[in-house]
Amino acid sequence: MGPLRRANQLTQLLDLTKGLDRYPVDVEQLAREYSRATAADDPIQDIVTEPLKGFEGALVPLRADPGGWLIVSNALATPGRRRFTVAHKFAHWVLHRHLLPPEGIYCSEEDVSRRNGEDIEKEADTFAAALLMPLHDLRRQIDPRAKPTLADLGALADRYGVSLTAATLRWLEITERRSLMVVSTEGYALWARSSDPAFKSGRFIRTSGPPHEIPAAAGAMRPDLSAECRAGHYAPSRSLVRRGGRGVHGPRDHLREGHHGASSRRCTTALANRGGGARTRRDRPVPTVAWA
Repeated sequence: MGPLRRANQLTQLLDLTKGLDRYPVDVEQLAREYSRATAADDPIQDIVTEPLKGFEGALVPLRADPGGWLIVSNALATPGRRRFTVAHKFAHWVLHRHLLPPEGIYCSEEDVSRRNGEDIEKEADTFAAALLMPLHDLRRQIDPRAKPTLADLGALADRYGVSLTAATLRWLEITERRSLMVVSTEGYALWARSSDPAFKSGRFIRTSGPPHEIPAAAGAMRPDLSAECRAGHYAPSRSLVRRGGRGVHGPRDHLREGHHGASSRRCTTALANRGGGARTRRDRPVPTVAWA
């Protein structure tokens, strides 16, 4: 049984027992109770948080009696990131515990926070996102055709108890708009993610290979535009990409740009929304960029 089906089964169970307005998911309680109910001889015995360096979390087998498993999350991470990490590790227990090496599994930030892992890491991310942010509830919060503001996405993150990045990545999975998220630090793009409509229409940023520099005109590089960008700042697309350089591929047009920095990590995340279907030149929608 795949990760989505497993997560959807748990979502249906939670909907029936706790109601539709039950968020955020108490993933620690769920992991303990579900593991004891379904594998009493091999459950998740404890979930702890400790300062970690070099990885975001772990699922570790306990050798001493009575056996079972330990989930560890990074105390240095935000509560939202820790919640997603625990859900990711719970996914490994549900899906992969019989496949893991004797020492268990340790996951990096890229595996968890960026949802950029492969194979079982990708499966664990898929499970965690679906469990914490079910699509049927997400669509009730934000219409797939909408252009959400930072406040909208922040409210989504608060509802699900996850980071703004996690909520934005999940929203990118349902939006019908051509949308792009970019994470940058020190003036350079670290990584980027496009919605399906954006990618299929050629709107994406290549972050592999040489560093992609964020132009000085971008809102993320303009402290004087901080307030305007949080609400939505209109700017030409060349403010996001340099002419002739690598960057957002596709027609150049105008963007509504917003940003929110993570000062503890000196990172900025960008989300770009472009219009949907074909329109006349007069009523063509103005694309949106939200920097989160």
